[in-house]
Amino acid sequence: MKKFNVDQIRNVVLLGHGGSGKTMLAEALLFAAKATDRFGKVDDGNSILDYDPEEIKRKISISTAVGPFEYSGRKINLLDTPGFFDFVGEAKSAIKAADVGCITVCAVSGVEVGTEKAWDYVEENQLPRFLVINKMDRENANFQNTVNALRTKFGGRLIPLQIPIGSAEKLQGVIDILTEKAFVVEGNKVIEKAIPESFQDEVAEYQMMLAEIVAETDDDLLIKYLDGQELTKEEMMAGVKRGLKEQKVVPILTLSAIKQVAITQLLEFMLDYLPDPGSLGEKVGEHPVTNAEESRQPSDSESFSAIVFKTMADPFVGKLSMMRVLSGVIKSDSHVFNSNRGVMERIGQLFVMKGKHQEPVSQLCAGDIGAVAKLQETFTGHTLCAKDHPITYPLIDLPRPKLSLAVTPKTKGDEDKLGNGLTRLTEEDPTFALLKDTVTHEMIVSGMGELHLEVNVSKLHKKFGVDVLLKAPKISYKETIKGQAKIEGKHKKQSGGRGQYGHVWLELHGKEKGTGFEFVDKIFGGAVPRNYIPAVEKGIIETMEHGVLAGFPVVDVQAVLLDGSYHPVDSSEMAFKIAASLAFKKGFVEAKPILLEPVISIEVRVPEDYMGDIIGDLNKKRGKILGMDKAGKFQLIKALAPQAELARYAIELRSMTQGRGDFDADFDHYDEVPSHLAEIIITEAKKHMAEALEN
Repeated sequence: MKKFNVDQIRNVVLLGHGGSGKTMLAEALLFAAKATDRFGKVDDGNSILDYDPEEIKRKISISTAVGPFEYSGRKINLLDTPGFFDFVGEAKSAIKAADVGCITVCAVSGVEVGTEKAWDYVEENQLPRFLVINKMDRENANFQNTVNALRTKFGGRLIPLQIPIGSAEKLQGVIDILTEKAFVVEGNKVIEKAIPESFQDEVAEYQMMLAEIVAETDDDLLIKYLDGQELTKEEMMAGVKRGLKEQKVVPILTLSAIKQVAITQLLEFMLDYLPDPGSLGEKVGEHPVTNAEESRQPSDSESFSAIVFKTMADPFVGKLSMMRVLSGVIKSDSHVFNSNRGVMERIGQLFVMKGKHQEPVSQLCAGDIGAVAKLQETFTGHTLCAKDHPITYPLIDLPRPKLSLAVTPKTKGDEDKLGNGLTRLTEEDPTFALLKDTVTHEMIVSGMGELHLEVNVSKLHKKFGVDVLLKAPKISYKETIKGQAKIEGKHKKQSGGRGQYGHVWLELHGKEKGTGFEFVDKIFGGAVPRNYIPAVEKGIIETMEHGVLAGFPVVDVQAVLLDGSYHPVDSSEMAFKIAASLAFKKGFVEAKPILLEPVISIEVRVPEDYMGDIIGDLNKKRGKILGMDKAGKFQLIKALAPQAELARYAIELRSMTQGRGDFDADFDHYDEVPSHLAEIIITEAKKHMAEALEN
């Protein structure tokens, strides 16, 4: 690709509900612009942008793909994002690389949850946007109903710039309200015609609505409009362009991507109305050392800066970092500064990505999007810049993982391959997390939902050759006591040769939550020699690690060594360790032992309509409601609930709220398990321990 100036570039992120046709729209645009010689289709598995084996198999987008193309001497970078909620991190990251959001809406389904979420994402990022009502070729497609639903949901600044001529099998083309022309598909050509008589009233009505919205974008136009003067076509066009950039006007277009109806008109719209990176003003960050505000103009003459918005892990190529250049120029075979890590990174060959295809380029200029391989310290969200003029841009606000499962390799000996593969996948996807539970010793993977975890399991197999099993993770229960006990422990063994003798008296006390273990030595007169007292403490600690009731760690206990005896020949450190362990186990059982469970602090964000259902459900989960607050257009419910009750909450909340709800959860404290549940847990734990010993 040739070099493009910043004013010749358009960066558009495609957002919308899963199945609304984002990828097919991107494919149609690439084909219409002659950036590809075939019209790839998702259903046929030959899409340029849905190239991953998992995407082909499932016929959905899983990760963001970039589709750059040249049209009429300018460059458009399309960022095709997944619509399914499990891959929201991909959409949020892609928004950081874009200047304009294009929200696709199905003409049959209308406004869906994914439409609302896409709108929220662009609102959060203050991104100019337009909407495309797609799939007008489908049976039951209804343009007017969809427009009404959109305007009801998102407000009166939404206005159609096109209306379809027909629908379903009778879809012929579109009418452009601004230019007052009809564009009709005849064979393989688009013919420009006059507006059919039957559409004149509808066009006039939309023109009046558009004039009112455009007038509000400029004081002079508003005065003219209020004086009853008609706005000229040029004023209307300029007003739409200005209003779109300032987010005062949200144009609605319509088309059929699969039938390639009105695709050329969309291309022309992108060039004529969408803002280029240079027109959107400076990008603001901060100095990585002083934290003082820094800014960069989107210009080639500025110092270089870029944000890495996506990382791809490839077992052959290695790590591929995709970046949006915000200012200056970056060249192949150079060095740049990672201001997040404070290190220099070597830039090898730069690429422009088109799906999975990499086109080498010598440089990337301000406003453009490209990639580089094998950066050592750079990950998604990091800023690359010139070392002598550093800047750090805000990190991408990504959601935290919601669903956790334990993962084990199917084949013994694959542990190292599994660990390496999972680490690489977490580098690729910041919403996919990995940790080792120090209590249960399980490896835990966390993601946005079941589909997200399933896809990463498939990637483990295809990319790294590891097959795994996923299961519900064990809960990190703990044991403690509420009472106290005084108990004797004696280990005496004589079987020829030197014997074993250790004898202690312990007193056990329960302690306050979170205060940990305390060992107190109250030996007087050498009843237990000083050199054996550390062995007593060690015997207790080792017993606590493996628990007494059900193998869970013991916490918050005070053990007092009161008395004991020894044998001058047969006593040893091992004998006193065993004696202490025996005493601790007996005393623990007598001192009102209880089971503790992790309790989670959870904040649930839902529309007000779902408040009653969510609170009722949390109460059923042994939850304790702490309070409720307003959070924008959502209600925020704060609660505490046992971890055991929230294992599948990501799935349950999505089901209860049709995907509109969200939550964040953090460990809060340990609390006593009700006795009737504790009995069940202890029985199950003992059963598993017995099975493990048999195996």
